[in-house]
Amino acid sequence: MVNQAVGRLCYGNKVILAPMVRVGTLPMRLLALDYGADIVYCEELIDLKMLQCRRVVNEALDTIDYVATDDRVVFRTCEREKNHVVFQMGTADAQRALTVAQLVENDVAGIDVNMGCPKEYSTKGGMGVALLSNPDKIEAILSTLVKGISKPVTCKIRILPSLEDTINLVKRIERTGVAAVAVHGRKEERPQHPVHCDVIKAVSEAVSIPVIAKKLEQLSSTFNDTTIVNAMPINLFGIENELFELFHFCMHGGSQEIIKDFAGIEAFRWATNASSVMVARAAMWNPSIFRKEGLLPAEKVLKEYLTYAIRYDSHYSNTKYCLCQMLRDKLESAQGKKLHAAQSNEEICEAFEMIDYYKEVMADLEAKRDQLNAKDQGKSEQQPEDMEHTDAIQMAVRFNKREYPPQITPKMILLEWCRKQKLPQPVYETVQRPSDRLFNSVVTVADQKYRSSYWDKTKKVVEQSTAIVCLRSLGVSEGKLCEGENLLKNKRKRDETGVPNGTEVTDTSSLDTNKRSSPSLTKV
Repeated sequence: MVNQAVGRLCYGNKVILAPMVRVGTLPMRLLALDYGADIVYCEELIDLKMLQCRRVVNEALDTIDYVATDDRVVFRTCEREKNHVVFQMGTADAQRALTVAQLVENDVAGIDVNMGCPKEYSTKGGMGVALLSNPDKIEAILSTLVKGISKPVTCKIRILPSLEDTINLVKRIERTGVAAVAVHGRKEERPQHPVHCDVIKAVSEAVSIPVIAKKLEQLSSTFNDTTIVNAMPINLFGIENELFELFHFCMHGGSQEIIKDFAGIEAFRWATNASSVMVARAAMWNPSIFRKEGLLPAEKVLKEYLTYAIRYDSHYSNTKYCLCQMLRDKLESAQGKKLHAAQSNEEICEAFEMIDYYKEVMADLEAKRDQLNAKDQGKSEQQPEDMEHTDAIQMAVRFNKREYPPQITPKMILLEWCRKQKLPQPVYETVQRPSDRLFNSVVTVADQKYRSSYWDKTKKVVEQSTAIVCLRSLGVSEGKLCEGENLLKNKRKRDETGVPNGTEVTDTSSLDTNKRSSPSLTKV
């Protein structure tokens, strides 16, 4: 078993942002930390998805990105949260879990296994709450992680049908060497069902590791206000009267909202005798709930969230979803309707009168990418990607689609030229640079390589640019609008007859070499 290392994340006496799908991305995590959260969890990420990711240092954003094969960022983190962020994974296999944990452990403060999600996408793979019926597998996964990585390992569970079974399971989990266990105080899936504080309290008293009480927004009537107030220290944060009034209001009449501010978080901690409290929906609605000084106005919180979302290039759908959750009952307002109609981060910023900030950030980001591009161009002889093609003919050429007819591109012209010359079709080898995720391409025609010195954010542009370099080197017209009407006449004739001049009839889908290139020739 790995020894406890100095400086490892401690789970005692903490307030924590819970893992929430579509919510627990970098902007929300950073905002929660700003407002006083001690630990922040990312949304649950499935092990199989993470195994397909590569780690990319994004110098333009100053982030570490885990990028899927389709170039989508699955997990993004930064230095600011490195000592506070817990990576939560969905898994049902010990070795897969270990592989993922070893992939990310140097970029996070801890690893958590989700054993509490009741959703079908999780349970059908044997993950989430499905694990609770297989204690042997739970033990195997957690033991493997504890022994295999240096960061603290935790898990999040739901309470079982009986108190005895719940305590026995948590004791077995404790023996694996985990640093803490989070207990969701509900047996049922829906938020309207009660949170059983008595069960969490019994679990807290039965084990020696920190127990994190997972709280949505409701508390069951199994505890009364006298029990809770008697458990509180005298003059807790100087607000004992406020806490008493809060509990007196919440406890009479059954399950009611409780966590509305920081006082509610502390009240719940004492109700459950837990080491720490994990907050979900209340933090999603207003992450300033972590402030001891009290909630901030929703308008201020919304704009501070949007500031982070734009700064870290969050996908607009995630940005929109989180802002809708924060607006809640104001979604029917003029601003809410603009947000609902928005289809980009730019349109979202327009709805919140932050368009100037958006343009400023985008301009700065573009300038930084250009700077990185120029820096890497100056070191092109040192780039591993370039060293493979030192024999390539190179030009500083960039494709601009406005200079070409709508249905004619340099790649199409180069392909047709190769056919006329009875040469093999062009082969494009496209690479992505990890530092800024820009692309460059090399095309091989008749055993000679050609490339543009420019890098671009899209594969299509760099491949067209490379085709232009080849055509110019061969002295072949590249098909620009200013080069006369012959190409357009040929295009019309091809449309009428289906046959280019002197060319055999072929499947026209072969004109798009992107569709036919071998995956082995693309390094991404």
